[in-house]
Amino acid sequence: MNGKRVEMKRIAALTSGGDASGMNAAIRAVVRTGLDRGWEVFGVRQGYAGLIAGDFVSLGVRDVGGVIQRGGTMLGSSRCPEFKNEESREKALDQLRRRAISGLVVIGGNGSQAGSHALWQMGFPVVGVASTIDNDLYGSEITIGVDTALNIALEAIDRLKVTASSHQRAFLVETMGRDCGYLALMAGIAGGAEAVVIPEVETDPEFLASELRLAYDRGKAHAIVVVAEGAKYNAEELARYFKEHRARLGFDLRVTTLGHVQRGGAPGAFDRLLATRLAAAATERLARGEYGVLVGLLDGKIAATPLDEVVANRKTLDPGLLELAGILAK
Repeated sequence: MNGKRVEMKRIAALTSGGDASGMNAAIRAVVRTGLDRGWEVFGVRQGYAGLIAGDFVSLGVRDVGGVIQRGGTMLGSSRCPEFKNEESREKALDQLRRRAISGLVVIGGNGSQAGSHALWQMGFPVVGVASTIDNDLYGSEITIGVDTALNIALEAIDRLKVTASSHQRAFLVETMGRDCGYLALMAGIAGGAEAVVIPEVETDPEFLASELRLAYDRGKAHAIVVVAEGAKYNAEELARYFKEHRARLGFDLRVTTLGHVQRGGAPGAFDRLLATRLAAAATERLARGEYGVLVGLLDGKIAATPLDEVVANRKTLDPGLLELAGILAK
């Protein structure tokens, strides 16, 4: 890796961007593995905004006791557009240097790791930990929070199926996912949805209507469509289209928007273990002098990807999964 190896005595951790179930488990692992190495560990409150403002808190073993089962992030998080400015990043670096902090662990998704990369380019030792429920971060096949968010969406779909079957109705279930349809696609496959609508593939409302009509003709007593919020025709737009053309289409759609409910669940076993393993690997990378990397899960193993590659590449969906969703819905 670029740069000289720095002797770690004090490190800090922050969570940034959208919260994800498992972030607390990651913070806990950073603190306890760092302390085990004889380092002092600090938390930065409210992400990059707190880093700029110097909102640090010293963390000991007991400070992270009882947090592994909690959703969200005990350090808080925020969006910080001003961190894109070099002047703001210089303020952040000054805050770190004033406290003699020699390494930083950033737990978050694309925007967060863009910030990590910027600090690394300015010469500060940083290691990223892959965490976003959208699962759109290059360098990790699955990220912290995805499994829990997916299971929350799946529980909602299962419950709606009961009502849909009882009343022979069609439901739209909108999941989170501004630019990536991973959650919607996987929830649709696992939940047995009749159709999936995602940003990566443009969906014609007329084609969707024909698919739902075919499902009814095949004897199905309900129809579930899982829609990613970032799709051109999101749940609201689809519901409006079907309402406007109800006389011709023959039915309308009921909408359930899951929204931030997906973020708030207690992390499941998978996310607790993933977060713990990734965060422990992050402190190990700092100890070995491997900076400027994102720690993620690749081919089922903990791996590090240079932040240069993370910010330069976009993670894409497997098109075969979308094809599979269509086959299974018949």
